[in-house]
This record gives sequence, structure tokens and C-alpha cells, in this order.
Amino acid sequence: MAENSRRKTIILVAAGIAVLVIVVLALRKKAPLVYVVDVAREDLNATVTSNGKVEPMAPAIAHAEFATFVASVNATEGQAVRRGQMILTLDAADIRSQLAQARADLLAAQTDLRNARAGGSPDQVAQLEGDLQAARVQVANLERTSKALEELVAKQAATQDELAQNQASLAKARANLHALEARKQDLSQRSAAIVESAGLRVSQEQEHVQSLEGKVRSATVTAPLNGTLYSLPVNPGDYVKVGDTLAEMADLRNVRVRAFVDEPDLGALEPKQDVEVTWDAKPGRIWTGQTEQIPQQVVPRGMRSVGEVLCSIDNAKLELLPNVNVEVRILVRERHGVVVVPREAVREDGGQHYVFLLADNKLQRRNISVGIGSASKYEVLSGLAVNDRVALPREQQLRDGMEIRPMEAD
Repeated sequence: MAENSRRKTIILVAAGIAVLVIVVLALRKKAPLVYVVDVAREDLNATVTSNGKVEPMAPAIAHAEFATFVASVNATEGQAVRRGQMILTLDAADIRSQLAQARADLLAAQTDLRNARAGGSPDQVAQLEGDLQAARVQVANLERTSKALEELVAKQAATQDELAQNQASLAKARANLHALEARKQDLSQRSAAIVESAGLRVSQEQEHVQSLEGKVRSATVTAPLNGTLYSLPVNPGDYVKVGDTLAEMADLRNVRVRAFVDEPDLGALEPKQDVEVTWDAKPGRIWTGQTEQIPQQVVPRGMRSVGEVLCSIDNAKLELLPNVNVEVRILVRERHGVVVVPREAVREDGGQHYVFLLADNKLQRRNISVGIGSASKYEVLSGLAVNDRVALPREQQLRDGMEIRPMEAD
């Protein structure tokens, strides 16, 4: 009995294995399902896509010109501003004190320069001129007296002693006059020597005053244009250092996008090509513009080698904000009514493009020539016709002569 039961079990297991083998063999003989698509005629746009960053076209950026505290903030970030509108003020008390001292120093330097050019201080020059005038008068008087005494001595109306005394006084007066003239010449020479240094000091003091006046003016930050205050990184009481950004403003109705285009795509770019920009923060919204400046060199950006393409973008509704990251699509070529095939259907072998054409449920390798390409399709110049059906390999390994079960692709 046990022997019969064991025999039945063996027979059932063997039968099950046989059925399984038959099913597997049947499935292996079944042709695989492969997606296929019809070749069609369409308009085709060849585009270059990249990422980019929005920049203001002509930003006005206010920087701190001296270290101090923010006294007041009179605007809010993101608001529209008009030319001349006050944005913020800085504490400039110390700078104003320095300016008052600098103006006093400039006045003193200008006085020293005038004195040097005049040959000395006004009092000194006046005293010397007075002494010279008196000495000249004294010498002239003594010379006239000497001449008169000589005539009187000749007539024996005056003595030789009187004449000798007068001549001694005349010699003394002439010596005094010569000394005063020498003193004036020496003073003029010394003054001429210090005119240059005095002039340099005046120039330095003028520059110092102008610098401090500029700093005082910079303490009141106003809008230089009608636009948007898109960055205001400071608050009342904040301490700012020289060079710190206080506010950034621009007319954002037109902005610039700096697109980072990969090196292989740069050859197709030209100025004035149409551009479309999208931003994840506003899905479905598209901004348009044109390429403005094509790069002359490539630069590293992370693991990429890119050219920075500048694009002008219409931002009339002020929706795009400076410094946000966007996607950029540049239309480089356009064809109308051309034969197209999906990119994923096209393979390449040694520079030759080919597809797998469907004929009687079998695949045939067909060499083709391609023209421009978009992100998803190629223009077919030769090798295919409208309504031809080609296979989409996807993750399958296709081969020439392979029998398939075609399935329409979505």
C-alpha cells in the first residue's frame, strides 16, 4: 500500500514538471512586445536648454562708505520706490565732526599758501615794506644833505666835520637799506621753497574734505531711479562695515538672465535668438526674450564646462525676482513640415544614424540621415517616409530581423 502511494506521488511530480517545461517552452517561443511609433510630418524647433540666474539689468547698489550704525530704515524690501525717495540713514555724527576739523585744516593750509606766495605773513611783509620805505627815505634825505654840504664846504659856509658826520650817517643808512633788501630777498626765496609743499598740503586737505563730504552725503541713502527695492539687508541699529551692502534697487520691468550653457551647445548660439524662461515657483508661466551676448570663453561650473549667455527678458509684471534660479530654453533653429522621428528610436554606429523599421512584424535596420534635433525628436533628411513605423528600444535589446509583437506607444 505504501509502495503504491509512493509510486503515485512520483508520477504526479513528474507530470507537474513536464507541464511546467511545456509552458516555459511555449512562452519562450512567443515574440516579445515592442513599442512602435509612426513617422510623422511636423514643425520642429531645435532648442538648447540650460539653467540660469535672473539679474537686474542696471542695478543701483548702495554700499556703506564708513563704519557706523544704521540710524533709521524708511522703506521695506520689495516695495516700489521713486527717484529721490529716502531709503535709510546712517549715524554720521563722527564723520561730521571730522569734516568740521578738516575744513578748519584746509582754511589754515590755504592761508599758509597765500602767505608763502606773498613772501611771508601779512604783518611780517607789511613791517618789512615799512622798514624798507623808511630806509629808502632816510638814504635819499642824507644824500641830498651830503650834496648840499659839499657845496657849502666849497663856499666855506660849512665845515668838513659836518660833511664827515653826514657821510657817516649816509653810509650807515645805506648799510641798513642793503640789510633790509637782503632780508626781503631771503624771505622771498624761503617762501618760494615752501609754496610747493603748501600747495600740496592744500590739495590733500581739499581731497580730505571732499571725501568726508561724500561720506556725509552717503549717510542718507535715497533711490537714484524709479524701480523696485529688491534687497534691503539691514535694520535699525545694525553695525555696518565699509563696503557692506545697504540696499539694492533696479527697474525690474526688463531683467537679464545669465544662462549657463554647456560647451557642446555653444556653437549653435547667436545674438537675438528667441528665449523662453520658466521658474518653478510659478509653474506654467513663461517669460520671453532674446539672447543678448554670446560668450567668448567657457568657465568651470561645478562638474560642467559652460559659457555664460546673457539674455534680455521681458518682466513687465515684475514677477521674476533677482537672483532666482530659472530654466532657460533657447530656440536655435526652426523647421516647418519636416519628417520627424523620436530621438529614442535613433541609434548611432560609427557616425551612422539608424532605426529599426517594422515590416511584417519583423525589425529591419534602416540607415537614416538626420537634420536638426529638439529635446525629443530628430528631423529625418533621408531613409524614412511618413507613416513608416519604427521601434522604440527603451530597455530592450533589438536586432535586425527580430520578430516582435508591436504595441502602439503613447
